[in-house]
Amino acid sequence: MPEELPLFDVVVIGGGNAGMSAALTASEAGVRVLVLESAAPGMRGGNSRHTRNMRRISQAYPEAEYLADLLKVTGGKTDEQLARIAIRESFPAHAWMQAHGVRFQPALGGTLHLDRTNAFFLGGGKAVLNGYYAAAERRGIRILYNAEVTALNISRGVFESGTAIQNGEPLNFRAKALVAAAGGFEANLEWLEEAWGEAARNFLVRGTPHNQGKILKALLENGAESAGDPRQCHAIAIDARSPKFDGGIVTRLDSLPLGIVVNRNGQRFDDEGADLWPKRYAVWGRLIAMQPGQIAYSIFDSKVRGLFMPSVFPPVCANTIAELAAKLELPVEETECTVKRFNQAVIGGGFDHFRLDGCGTQSLDPPKSNWAQRIDAPPFFAYPLRPGITFTYLGVRVAESAAVRMRDGAASPNVFAAGEIMAGNILGEGYLAGIGMTIGAVFGRIAGREAARATQH
Repeated sequence: MPEELPLFDVVVIGGGNAGMSAALTASEAGVRVLVLESAAPGMRGGNSRHTRNMRRISQAYPEAEYLADLLKVTGGKTDEQLARIAIRESFPAHAWMQAHGVRFQPALGGTLHLDRTNAFFLGGGKAVLNGYYAAAERRGIRILYNAEVTALNISRGVFESGTAIQNGEPLNFRAKALVAAAGGFEANLEWLEEAWGEAARNFLVRGTPHNQGKILKALLENGAESAGDPRQCHAIAIDARSPKFDGGIVTRLDSLPLGIVVNRNGQRFDDEGADLWPKRYAVWGRLIAMQPGQIAYSIFDSKVRGLFMPSVFPPVCANTIAELAAKLELPVEETECTVKRFNQAVIGGGFDHFRLDGCGTQSLDPPKSNWAQRIDAPPFFAYPLRPGITFTYLGVRVAESAAVRMRDGAASPNVFAAGEIMAGNILGEGYLAGIGMTIGAVFGRIAGREAARATQH
């Protein structure tokens, strides 16, 4: 017989930034909270483990600019009211995180140059989680690890109970309110292939292998309205030598705007200098996914080495472009021609990788709009690139209260969602560096507060 857990006021599924923000907020409202985390303690926290910063408003980065940046990268595909909530509440969320054990440090340098827009975590995402879990322990929040939720019982939009497997044994849980904070489906390779076709077989998942989308699927099967496109995701260029799962942020490559990017045919296919890297880097996963074999190569010379955050893997190095192409197994003549055409098209100017410097190309297709310098200073370097999926944007639609909206148009009275499982409401496409943690913290706090209120009814 399955173990029967006692009745809790609020059960939170998922122990990452969004889930722990919800759990702590609900507990501080005076209710009994259970957190079900599918991973072991050393792997707890989902994709939050790999984060470095959050985007937040400040005097130097006002709401209007933040919203304009978001609208630009999403092409307007966002629920503007929910987006405004995330933006406005990002400042108090920053302070709340500090009060719950999260420490911050000065911004990192390199191509991201986020010192004005983002707050960086001292010790990274694992330190954030350690602070949250220590606070949860002090509050007496019950946390079950290795607890994978397999079914939800939701009747007419009302959560009643659920089933999980913990360490191979079934258990049943009940609560007056539910917060779903279990992420997207990016680690479910079969689901990815349904959306992307065979190309998905070449994707790498830079985040947790535990985000299988089971809670998302259970909510949709129980009548929740969907939000977002299954083909849209936060996907960036990562080192092609990365592991299939959980490579994390150290596999990301920031060299792309400082050189050229070619596909396996040795041909460029997009403008490497179209915009500042914090607004642009998240398009490259999708661009590479559209290339033959879902692979590309970042090529640069010794002039720019050291101006960006390197991969955890060393670059491929050679004294000539021909030698470099051979090492990468690229067509040598075509790659040499691509570099030659690029060098001849460079206009030059005052190179400055901290701003849009206007150093571009002339009569080149595709152009390079900024940071164009001739690739002519040996040794030459390259990184192989694959699409690295962080999280998917298909999720459940939510109200301003974080309540899950059902397909009949009503908002559930006791089912709430926070984090990646509802981020598609705000991120129809594209990404802004650090906004995932902002969405998780803001809507985690809202979901926890509203779930606690729901227990009174």
